[in-house]
Amino acid sequence: MAGFSVHEIACKSAINRVTGMPFAWSLNPYRGCRHACVYCYARPTHEFLGLNGAQDFEEIIFAKVNAPQIVRQELARRSWQGESVAIGTATDPYQQAETRYRLTRGILEAFRDFRNPLTITTKSPLVLRDLDLLADLARSAQVSVQLTVTTMDERLWRILEPTTPKPWKRIEALRILRERGIRAGIFLSPLLPGLTDDSAHIEAVIAAAAGAGADFVWGGTLRLADGVREFYLDVLQREFPNLVAGYERIYRGAYVATEYRDRVHARLDALRQRYGLGEDRPAPQPAQPAPKQLSLFSAVA
Repeated sequence: MAGFSVHEIACKSAINRVTGMPFAWSLNPYRGCRHACVYCYARPTHEFLGLNGAQDFEEIIFAKVNAPQIVRQELARRSWQGESVAIGTATDPYQQAETRYRLTRGILEAFRDFRNPLTITTKSPLVLRDLDLLADLARSAQVSVQLTVTTMDERLWRILEPTTPKPWKRIEALRILRERGIRAGIFLSPLLPGLTDDSAHIEAVIAAAAGAGADFVWGGTLRLADGVREFYLDVLQREFPNLVAGYERIYRGAYVATEYRDRVHARLDALRQRYGLGEDRPAPQPAQPAPKQLSLFSAVA
C-alpha cells in the first residue's frame, strides 16, 4: 500500500450537532482515515473536498490542528449543556497521524478539565496512551470506549482492514481499559455477508470480548451507500468474486434486506446471551423489504 500525507487545516468548529443518530454531538479530529477499512461508511466525505473516497480517503489525511483549542472554547460557552460527545464517529481519532499530532489527547485534556462526558470509538490500542486522562475524567463524568473488532480471523483482517492493529491487540486494549475501571466494550460492526456473519466468526469475537471483561458488545449489518458500494464491491470482485452475486441480491439499495438482517441479529443476540453480555444499541437503521424469492447466503439459512 502506498504512503500517506497529512495536510494541516484549521477548523471553525469541532463539536457538531448530529441528527438521526443515537448521539447528539460528534467530534472528529481528522478527515480521511489511514486505516483503509474496505467497508468504511465515511469514504464519501472526501468527495466534499473534491477528492475520491477510494485511495484519496486512505492516503490524504487532514489534521484539524486547532481542534483542541476550539473544543475548549466550545465547552466553555454558557450555552453548552455538558452533553456527551461521541469522538471518532467518521474517522478513527487514534489513526496513525495521532502519534505525531496528538490532537485527540489535547481534546481529551479539555474534556477532563471541563468534566464533560464522552464516548470514543476506535480500532487502535493507541487509546491506552491516554489512560491517565480517561481515568481522571471517569471519576467525574461518564466515559465509554468502543473498540471495533469485526473478525478475529487474521487472514480476513488483512484484506478488510489492511493498516489497522491486529484484532487481538484491540482485545488486549479492552482488557486493560476494564482493569483501570473504564467502561469499555466491542463494536462488532459491520457484519459482512458471507464473510463475518456466520456463528463461528461472531462467537470468536464475543468470546474474546467476554474474556477481556467487556461491558457490552454491539453489532450491526453493513450499509452500502453510494460511494461505499462501488469501492466495496470492487474489493469483493477481486478477493471474493463468488460473493458478488449474493450481495447484489440482498442489497437493492444502501440497506440490506430485512430477512437477512433479522436472522443475523438473532444469531448475534443468542451468542451475546450465551456469554452474558448486553448491548449498547444505536438507533435502528431502516431496512428494505426482502425481494420475492430472495436467495440469501448459506451463512444465514
